[in-house]
Amino acid sequence: MVNPMMNVELSKRFNDAFEYRDGKLYWKINTNKSKKLIGKEAGCASSGEYGVVNLDGKAYSIHKVIYCMFHGEMPIVVDHINRTYKDHRIENLRAADHCTNNYNKQTQSNNKLGVKNVCWSKEHNKYIVQITKDREKVFHKYFDDLELADLCAHMAREKYHGVFANHGGK
Repeated sequence: MVNPMMNVELSKRFNDAFEYRDGKLYWKINTNKSKKLIGKEAGCASSGEYGVVNLDGKAYSIHKVIYCMFHGEMPIVVDHINRTYKDHRIENLRAADHCTNNYNKQTQSNNKLGVKNVCWSKEHNKYIVQITKDREKVFHKYFDDLELADLCAHMAREKYHGVFANHGGK
């Protein structure tokens, strides 16, 4: 568990160092290494998808910095609601954990049916809908009809994943 006082100090440091504008960070200070940062966009592309900023010798994901600036805490996971990982607007960010963040994933590229949480069972000669919550299987049913299976998967995601329910798509 993160010390709440550390979160407050980190949030203050981020707000002292950066200005937030429409999903981007801009320097409000100069660092020891550069005297020409003020007003320039902060951050760079990282090996991941999110981008990073370096402050006080540490690298931080831009979306986590923005979330912390607004909410005063640094959650383990910050979810991009619209799944556009370069869209760091505060209204697109929410605290999550690894499980809930996974609920917001799109249909897997290896899904042959193109329907999230539905696969074909050769053994039963039917479509299977499987939904998990907190790493536990909470919904498992067989269907003859793909459209009905898709509808039930949609409803089960709404029930078990709530606001993190994502119904596929790119």
